[in-house]
Amino acid sequence: MIKKLSRCIGEYKKDSIITPIWITLEIVMEVIIPMVMAKLIDLGVDAGSMSAIWKYGLILLVCAGFSLFFGVMAARSAAVASAGFAKNLRREIFHNVQTFSFSNIDKYSTGGIITRLTTDVTNVQNAFMMIIRVAVRSPLMLIFSIIMAWSINARITMVFLAMVPFLGVAFFLIMRGAFPIFERIFKTYDKLNNVVRENVRGIRVVKSYVREDHESEKFKGVSQTIFKDFSKAEKIIAFNGPVMQIAIYTCMIGASWLGAKLIVGGSMTTGELVGIITYAMQILMSLMILSLVFVMIIISKASAERVCEIIDEKADITNGKDPVFEVKDGSICFKNASFSYSKNAEKLCLKMVNLEIPSGSTVGVIGGTGSSKTSLVQLIPRLYDVTEGEVMVGGINVKDYDITTLRDSVAMVLQKNLLFSGTIKENLRWGNKDATEEQMVRACQQAQAEEFIEKFPEKYDTYIEQGGSNVSGGQRQRLCIARALIKQPKILILDDSTSAVDTATDCKIRAAFKNEIPDTTKIIIAQRISSVQEADMIIVLDDGEINGVGTHDELMASNQIYREACLSQQKGGDFDE
Repeated sequence: MIKKLSRCIGEYKKDSIITPIWITLEIVMEVIIPMVMAKLIDLGVDAGSMSAIWKYGLILLVCAGFSLFFGVMAARSAAVASAGFAKNLRREIFHNVQTFSFSNIDKYSTGGIITRLTTDVTNVQNAFMMIIRVAVRSPLMLIFSIIMAWSINARITMVFLAMVPFLGVAFFLIMRGAFPIFERIFKTYDKLNNVVRENVRGIRVVKSYVREDHESEKFKGVSQTIFKDFSKAEKIIAFNGPVMQIAIYTCMIGASWLGAKLIVGGSMTTGELVGIITYAMQILMSLMILSLVFVMIIISKASAERVCEIIDEKADITNGKDPVFEVKDGSICFKNASFSYSKNAEKLCLKMVNLEIPSGSTVGVIGGTGSSKTSLVQLIPRLYDVTEGEVMVGGINVKDYDITTLRDSVAMVLQKNLLFSGTIKENLRWGNKDATEEQMVRACQQAQAEEFIEKFPEKYDTYIEQGGSNVSGGQRQRLCIARALIKQPKILILDDSTSAVDTATDCKIRAAFKNEIPDTTKIIIAQRISSVQEADMIIVLDDGEINGVGTHDELMASNQIYREACLSQQKGGDFDE
């Protein structure tokens, strides 16, 4: 885990290395100061020598000044190193997520990924800063202070060393009790993020069904769980303070008692006692700070494991050894294709699909809810891979294509039409980043979107809010279709993407497809029979199996499911019911 995380230090390695150097120099100055103070007291104050007071006072000022300078430089380089490390870590996670297939993404909730990119990375960043700065400073201060105290008086130094085993055992017990709780807390954070995200995205539904109280209770439940776990963990960590106080005051009492006896006996000077007490405070403060480092490590260890989990996740859809970089045409072939989301052959949602779709044809796909219409078309651009059998595009197995090449040749308008925050132009250029104004206008005309775009004051420069919340469902669908058309794909898949437009507009869109992109294979998933009845081929799916294939007239004569759906819609029924 540490090796994986350390790779993200990258170009900030220099700052990460120089920080301990600055800290070492700072500690040297701080360790020298108590010795100079002892000389000031013994040779200056007690001896009544003003020259010695000026001499050692000046040395104190110089040491303090250097200590301050080295401390500032250490803080600066540590901040740069930790912030840069966090930046690289977030980039590593985000870039890896971009390579995920749908099945990889299905393993992690959206809230879980967001928590890892934010809270968990921040925890790891704080721990990294503690490691390169505090975790270096405290042990060095501890070692140097013990050496200096030992050089003054070994007997008193033994009092401090006697506390080390006690503190070590106490810290171990605290860590062992708190770590599993923090591990559980961060998993609960995922649930909290999911609840908030789901509520905000579906706020219109929540309000229309007057479910605010239900959502508040759901949020309260998850939040209360985090509160209870955090309280429990903090109660365990709270023992850290009393343990340190016991150690500090025990050492101070012991050092004062022994020091007083030695001064009375004449074997120690007042300045040496002041110096050794200062070193004692440095030793104990170092131990206290180390205990805080342990607490941070407890918290960050759980976060680091969750971050590494995302970084280690390998995309299960990748290029082969010698991928093909050209898609010849839009012909599609399913050969004994079966698919399961769980990779379990006993829970197939598509079973032994065999289809031949010629390039440039228009294909309709209908079926009841849960008949796996979307699952079928998602296999074409390799959003998922088949569990058994194969899918071929342009006469070549989709697994043999370069993934980017394949997906550039397939445009897919999903059921959930998503627009990104930005202008209409910027959204359209998702299909082709180099699209000209003329290409955008032409695509919008084909998608029947130009009419409403021209009514906006800013026209194509109109700003679209996140998710397209400032346009209607039908407008959002038409913009998504235009975005797909700009891609000039060999295969165009419309997954129930005209459900929010009226039948007249739907008819115009289909007519544009027929006239403007005759060489593009068009697959239209629809609930309305009118949307597919003029297709060259209509596929009827039922429970993941092909129930019938043919034209509208052929299926009306031979397929009961299609015939019943058509008749029910003519009578005003709903095929999904």
